[in-house]
Amino acid sequence: MNTKWTAADVPDQTGRVAVITGANTGIGYETAAVLARRGAHVVLAVRDIDKGEHAAARITAASSHADVAVQQLDLTSLASVTAAADAIKAAHPRIDLLINNAGVMMTPKGSTEDGFELQLGTNHFGHFALTGLLLDHLLPVDGSRVVTISSLGHRIRASINFDDLRAGLGYDRAAAYGRSKLANLLFTYELQRLLADKAARTIAVAAHPGGSRTELGRNAPTWVRIGMTVVGPLMFQSAAMGALPALRAATDPQVRGGQYYGPSHLAEQRGYPRLVQSSAASHDEELQRWLWAVSEQSTGVTYPL
Repeated sequence: MNTKWTAADVPDQTGRVAVITGANTGIGYETAAVLARRGAHVVLAVRDIDKGEHAAARITAASSHADVAVQQLDLTSLASVTAAADAIKAAHPRIDLLINNAGVMMTPKGSTEDGFELQLGTNHFGHFALTGLLLDHLLPVDGSRVVTISSLGHRIRASINFDDLRAGLGYDRAAAYGRSKLANLLFTYELQRLLADKAARTIAVAAHPGGSRTELGRNAPTWVRIGMTVVGPLMFQSAAMGALPALRAATDPQVRGGQYYGPSHLAEQRGYPRLVQSSAASHDEELQRWLWAVSEQSTGVTYPL
């Protein structure tokens, strides 16, 4: 496989529809900009409409032919997820790419509108519901993909307490973040298994950006933000570089379902995207199936598989 894969390697996307969550800034914005430049119709699914419109204007200003739409989506509200999915499906009979990119990191203890722990609710349950609601518009499309963005954090103190998904027994923001990113991978692998069992045209893939300079760390504890400032120039890369694993997972013809892409150097902190390996915990099939069942029960969304 190409060892220095860049945005220039993204194939022509003309005629394809890409839905990207959290696409008004950071990794999501850079991903959207490249796909729009390569001809895709891109839907920026964002919580803040004004910021989404500003991002869309920046993309079209840079690429006059870009075709970009904005859809309001608040992943902390299942009602908002349902409304957004309905609007997207009404506007787009087919969807080629769903990129589950939006997320929060190391937030203070909080809950979503539906009572989930904030990080797990936003990063996993919201995307689980959105994917399930949109999947019937992906399944008939040859080459369609669901790409979910995880993190190196899925290895850090990450475990899922079967008895305490709402983190009521104690809250550690770093551990909660790791848990949510582990959930992203468990979800991807179980989704791919279900798709493969049905011989579906759609595949599920995961990616992570390594260390990238984005706004994601704004809620991190002070000591984490100081550390990021000190080591950032050496360890962190631009958001444009951080978007490459997602772009490769979404568009490289050689990608296969169930794969995981991340940066190639400095312990996956930076570099060009390549196939990488996730933790042993993420490949626990019993945990994958258990989280899937809990997610369907918790969100009320059942997949058409």
